Order: sequence, then structure tokens, then C-alpha cells
Amino acid sequence: MGAGKTTLIKSLAKAMRVTDQVSSPTFGIVNEYQTYSNGPIFHFDFYRLEDPMEALDIGIEEYFYSGNYCWLEWAENIGALLPDRYFLIELTIESETRRLLTLHHHQDGH
Repeated sequence: MGAGKTTLIKSLAKAMRVTDQVSSPTFGIVNEYQTYSNGPIFHFDFYRLEDPMEALDIGIEEYFYSGNYCWLEWAENIGALLPDRYFLIELTIESETRRLLTLHHHQDGH
């Protein structure tokens, strides 16, 4: 909490020319944002998810394989449901004003 996940997503959204207001979908689980040219982007927050099966109930696999970007907060809460290929940005709080970003590219379970 407070590492800057939503702030990072707002910056990504700006870079990808999202036309909608970006906010954390904590209570709705997913927000859909429109872009000028990249199609919709889906933003998920799985912090309050009690059971990974709830993600299946909202059709997470359809989102993942739609060909559109899917940005996930608290992805570890649905770990077994993640696709074989994804890009993970890990945020670590180093101080009140400093964050460490670690980038991981996962492909075919490696």
C-alpha cells in the first residue's frame, strides 16, 4: 500500500494517450480506459479479492486474451490465473520519496 501503483498507472496512461480519467478500481475491480489509438486498456485492482475464482467470475481470461493491455494491481492475488506471458513491474518503497522499480518479463512460465 502506498508504493505508487496508481501513480505509475496514471503515468503509463498518459504515455499511451488514455482519454479517460484514471483512478484505482479498488471497489469495482476493473476500469476500462479509452485511448486515442491503442484501443481500450483494462485496469484491475485485486487487493480486495478474497478468492481468485472471483476473477474468473468477471471473465479475467477474456480480458487477458483480448489483445488489449491489462494493467493489474495486486496481481499476486490471482497468481495461478496469470497468462503465460506478462510483464511485471515491482515497486518497492525505499524511503518516503524514493521507489525502486524492478522489471520482470515472464514468458511461457519462465
